[in-house]
Amino acid sequence: MVGGKEQAIDAIDWTGSTNNFLEGKPMVLNKKAIVIAIHALLYAGVASAQDTASGSADAATLDAVTVTGSHIKGAQVSGVGPVSVISAEEIKASGAASVEVLLQRMPASAGFAGNQTNSYWTSDGWGTAQVNLRGIGVTRTLVLMNGRRIVNGGTGANNAVDLNMIPISMIERIEVLKDGASALYGADAVAGVVNIITKKGFEGSELGLKYGETSRGDGEDMSADFTYGTRGERGSMMFGVSWSEGGDVPMASRAPCGMGVVNGELICTGSSSTPGGRALLADGTMVNFNQVPGRDGDFYEPYSSRVHNVNVNTALNAVNPIKRYSVSTLGNYDVTDNVDLFTEFLYSNRKSNQLATPGSLGQFRPMVIAADHPTNPTGQRLTLVRRRLDEGGPRIAYQDVDTVRGVVGLQGAFADYWSWSAAVNYGRSTALSGFSNVANLDRVDATLDTSRCSPVQGAAIPCADYLGYGDVTQDVVDYILFSTRDAGGNRMLSFVADVSGQLFDLPAGPMGFASGIEVRKENGWSYPDSLTVLGVSNSNRAQNIRGEYQAKEAFAELSVPILSDAAFAESLAFNVAARYSDYDLFGSDTNYKAGLDWTVVPSLKFRATKSTAFRIPSISQLFGGISTGNLTTSDPCSGWSSLPSSSVVRQNCASSGVPVGYVQPSNSVLTTTGGNINLKPEDADTFSAGLVWTPGFVNGLTTTVDYYKIEIENAIRSVAGSTKLALCYNSAGMSHPFCDGRNFTRNSITGEIDFLSSQPVNAASEVVSGIDLGVIYEFQMAGLQASLQTEISYLKEYSIVPYQGGSLIEYAGYTTGGSGGYPEWRAFNTLSAAKGPWSGSWSVQYIGKVDDINAARGTIGDHAPSIFYHYLQGKYDIGKNMDVSLGVDNVFDKKAPFVQSYTDANTDTMTYDLLGRRWNVRFGYRW
Repeated sequence: MVGGKEQAIDAIDWTGSTNNFLEGKPMVLNKKAIVIAIHALLYAGVASAQDTASGSADAATLDAVTVTGSHIKGAQVSGVGPVSVISAEEIKASGAASVEVLLQRMPASAGFAGNQTNSYWTSDGWGTAQVNLRGIGVTRTLVLMNGRRIVNGGTGANNAVDLNMIPISMIERIEVLKDGASALYGADAVAGVVNIITKKGFEGSELGLKYGETSRGDGEDMSADFTYGTRGERGSMMFGVSWSEGGDVPMASRAPCGMGVVNGELICTGSSSTPGGRALLADGTMVNFNQVPGRDGDFYEPYSSRVHNVNVNTALNAVNPIKRYSVSTLGNYDVTDNVDLFTEFLYSNRKSNQLATPGSLGQFRPMVIAADHPTNPTGQRLTLVRRRLDEGGPRIAYQDVDTVRGVVGLQGAFADYWSWSAAVNYGRSTALSGFSNVANLDRVDATLDTSRCSPVQGAAIPCADYLGYGDVTQDVVDYILFSTRDAGGNRMLSFVADVSGQLFDLPAGPMGFASGIEVRKENGWSYPDSLTVLGVSNSNRAQNIRGEYQAKEAFAELSVPILSDAAFAESLAFNVAARYSDYDLFGSDTNYKAGLDWTVVPSLKFRATKSTAFRIPSISQLFGGISTGNLTTSDPCSGWSSLPSSSVVRQNCASSGVPVGYVQPSNSVLTTTGGNINLKPEDADTFSAGLVWTPGFVNGLTTTVDYYKIEIENAIRSVAGSTKLALCYNSAGMSHPFCDGRNFTRNSITGEIDFLSSQPVNAASEVVSGIDLGVIYEFQMAGLQASLQTEISYLKEYSIVPYQGGSLIEYAGYTTGGSGGYPEWRAFNTLSAAKGPWSGSWSVQYIGKVDDINAARGTIGDHAPSIFYHYLQGKYDIGKNMDVSLGVDNVFDKKAPFVQSYTDANTDTMTYDLLGRRWNVRFGYRW
């Protein structure tokens, strides 16, 4: 991140020196002091170098500020927890086209979260973008806009906010609270809160144009935004429109082929889904049919992975194209001298697509071709295991997502130090999505049925020859391929009201208080294409999802000054908050937060918070379509009577009524999968403690150190049926939680399992802990106003026990493939300087060494070395109204490292840069 220039935060009136802030003395916010206060004292590695202003304290007005981490306006906010701030100037200077680019560079981010460089980010909707604080999951980071919730986004029934919907040009700053905050904000604030603050009180017009691309001439990144604002005696209004478009980057240009370690060598491995067709003959021989254009279509030979596997990277993108545009308005009107009407409206549209390889037949429905079939040259009955439909071309996944958000509210002030607000918040996202070039499997079957199909050109049902590349005619392609069309969405409606003020004066200062209520209803839906629901399309079968829940909540917060101007206690304050939540699906829950803020001397401050937090199950986890299928399962009671009498399994099987001599009739059991309406919220305990030190012997230096620990219980996981059975029957007296009837039942006569569930359950526990370090040094050198900012994050532990009795899995220091990377050390450092019309910065991102959690030690790609990415930014002000910025990312064109458990392009795409060196130029004009 880049050190910013002066930030104009409108409608904030909090004057007072930085020393006063550290001392905890009463003050009123002003536009400059808020930047220094938040940046320097709440661990912001993105501070601005500027002076503070002083002035007299006034009574509370509508302009009093609320900082993320507390509902008490004008309270001493340095004790609310570790907060980082990214300003509008820093966002502009970064050249980023979307919010997630900046958030995912933060050292506190880790693991999986969607962005444009992830070809197959599907777990929360194709093409979505999120933030994953502490790496414990995007669903455990709460994202707000102006302190209020945002509707989830994606292709339907999603469980996180899609950051694509938020236009960068309307952002004043982003506050990131890296601490549990369910007592303040409710569900999902387990790892922390990202609060996106929009501009207010903007006057005039501003135009921004940006273009960028990689040094290889691809990955074009274009944007344009226009903002207009006006202010009158009783109100203000701001209007903004923005557009951005990102181009694609072919994967083969960054990773020519998929790599694998074979016999100690790193080679191109390719896919065993071949365009000629890989088939198993009746005699057990695996053969591959012709895949050389122009050669005899009936040719076949023994299958060899080295000879026949195909390179899929030529049909994929490393970066996928995306288009975004948005329209937003914000306004306020002074109804009376003490009552203000405010409104927010945002509409955004995202169009994105992802390139995928041609579909493969034989994967979702067996294809058996008789020995005497006219297309079968082998003379044996065969099963076509995989046949890639190269004749139909690549598949393209597409998404067209609309998001609307509207807020209408009133806020006011009364008495001397009290304020209130009430608002209705509505959000809705709707999406059309799907795939092109998907095979209709019923039609594929019809093209092989010689009693129904015809070899005559133009026939209603053309006959097909799938054995050999190039044998599938265009008539067959047109007949069997279609585009799926899915529909989905998310909706949120809430009412929030709160009051904040000072209850009374104590010897050490006024006691701050805030309280409020929230009523919220959320629902989500996802309707796959009808042929996908029926299992006819050549894809995973899916079911309709639709569900909703309602929450009623009340909260209260106190800030109690204990000491002031005492020996070894310049100030000492105790903060406590509690939130009661009542969900129609889960019942009630109460969460608390307690914090201590101790300023020993003006230059040294200690802070600590202890809290509880919770995450509610998502709509898809609760209401996901239920389906059943025969899955390979081992029954521990099969042959139990032959086990020794001391065997726990024998004792449990006998006591549960399994007949003597019982033998599992087959190796599969009918298993239920999908959502689970019986899921309960996840519970968490969080603790953080830190200090802020501004040594007097080094002017302009501020350091922060914060320790954190998050313990999660009842974490939601899906557990295989065989695992549930083994854990149950190996526990004394069948005492394991998996032994109840919600997980499996047996036939009372035969002993066979007649119900088995692998639906998600509250079974796992997780612990994550670490240390954050921040350093800010502001200085002058050779006439330059300069600053050095450093954010360092050390991940001490991230351990997961997937279920009671399961083995502990440690993620810290590993790249995991499916869950992303978890380096023990991450850092982001920025040196910025300004003089006259010139300003610039040099940033260095550090990602520490990781081992591949799945790779054998000593093999190629068993680890990824530490890596540095460099970013250069420069800006020149052409007069008062115009500026030009130039930036270069990944200056030294650092390549992504190879890891065996790669997610795409032979690397961990969630952690490392795929694009290489790239540049951008931005032009801004104001009038």
